[in-house]
Amino acid sequence: MPVRFKRILLIILDSLGVGELPDAFEYGDQGAATLQHIAEAVNGLHLPNLQQMGMGNIVTIKGISKAENPNAFFGKMREKSKGKDTTTGHWEIMGINLKKPFPTYPKGFPPEIIKPFEKKIGKKVLGNCVASGTEIINILGEEHLKTGSPIVYTSADSVFQIAAHKSVCPLEKLYEICLFTRELLKPPHEVCRIIARPFIGKPGSFTRTDDRQDYSLPPPEGTYLDKLKNAGCQVVGIGKVENIFAGRGLTQSHHTRGNNSSMLKILELMDMGKEGLIFANLIDFDMLYGHRNDPKGYALALEQFDRWLVDLLKKITDDDLLIISADHGNDPTFPGTDHNREYVPLLVYNPQSKNCGDLGTRQTFADLGTTVADNFGILLSNKSNQEFMTPGLVGTSFLDCLS
Repeated sequence: MPVRFKRILLIILDSLGVGELPDAFEYGDQGAATLQHIAEAVNGLHLPNLQQMGMGNIVTIKGISKAENPNAFFGKMREKSKGKDTTTGHWEIMGINLKKPFPTYPKGFPPEIIKPFEKKIGKKVLGNCVASGTEIINILGEEHLKTGSPIVYTSADSVFQIAAHKSVCPLEKLYEICLFTRELLKPPHEVCRIIARPFIGKPGSFTRTDDRQDYSLPPPEGTYLDKLKNAGCQVVGIGKVENIFAGRGLTQSHHTRGNNSSMLKILELMDMGKEGLIFANLIDFDMLYGHRNDPKGYALALEQFDRWLVDLLKKITDDDLLIISADHGNDPTFPGTDHNREYVPLLVYNPQSKNCGDLGTRQTFADLGTTVADNFGILLSNKSNQEFMTPGLVGTSFLDCLS
C-alpha cells in the first residue's frame, strides 16, 4: 500500500481543551472550557490562521468566526482513558488506553514511600504536600538551604517532584536521587513522573532553572511510535515527547526549552525534507499559563503561535500533512491550577485538500494515531500488558476523509 503523505507533522498544543467531557463531573471539572474561557477573559482572541483552518467551526469562541470555506479539516476528540494528564493524553494518541488513572496523592505521600526515600538520602524531607512549585520553594527554600533537606511535593497529577537548590544539591546528585526514586516507586505507587526541580537564588527571590528533568514510566511496548520505528520510519520527537514516552519509539529527539525553541526546531526540520513523523509538544501553554491561572499570557502565546503558522504553512508541501491537537485541558479561569477533563481540538491540513469539512467528534484520541499509522501502512495489535494498561486501543482512521 503506497504512503499517501510522506511526512506528517503532529503538533500538540499542551492543555488547549475546548470544553468539558461528559464525564467531567467525575473529576470535578464541570464547566471547564480552556479555549472559550481564555477568549472571554481577554474580550476575544485574534487567531486568523487558526480561524481559517476551522478552529471557530469546532466550538463557539469569542473573536474567532466560523470559516465558510476552511482550508483544513476540523473536529474534536474525546478521551477514552481514565485521567487527564499529559502522559495519559499522549499515550492514548499513540494507542494506549489506561483502564485506571495513575496514582495521585492529594494528602501527600504515605510512609511506605517517604520512609525508604529518607533512608536512602539520609535526610528528612520538607513539604510532602500538594503545592505550586513556585510557591513551595519560596515557603521552604530558606529551610532547605539551612538543612539540606530536599523539598518533596506533588500536584493533582501523578508526579513526585523534588526541588533542591543547586548550591545545596548539584544537578548530578539531584538527578541521581530521581533515578533512585523511579526505581523505588513500584505498584501500587507507580507514579507517572518523577521530576527534578532545581532552583537558584536567595530567600525572597528563588527562581527555578531550566534544568528540569522528567523520569517517566515507560509505556508498554507496541505503541504506534514503536510500530513506526520498527517499520523503518523516521520518528522525531520535539520538546518533552521523549520524556513522555521514556525515549521509546523515537529515532531522534530534540530537547527544547519552551514554545519558541520548539517552533524554531520544527521549521528547521521542515527544511531538511525528511520523511516520517515529526511529533512536537508545545509546553508553555500548560506550564506557564494554565497552571498559573494566566489567561492573558495564554492568549498571547496562542496569538504568537498563530503568527508563527504563517511561516510554517509556507513550508508544508503537497506531500505533507499537518495535524494540530491537544492532550487535555487546563482552564486558567477555573478554580485551582490543575488539568481539566475536556475535549481537544483537531485540525488537519494539506495544501491540496478540497472541500474541507467536519471530522466530527472522535470517540478516542487514538483516532489520531490510527490515522498516522494508516498513512504509513502500520497496524497496531491488540496485546495487553500491565494490569492497568491495555495497549491496542485501535481507533478509527480518518485518512480516507481527507479528500
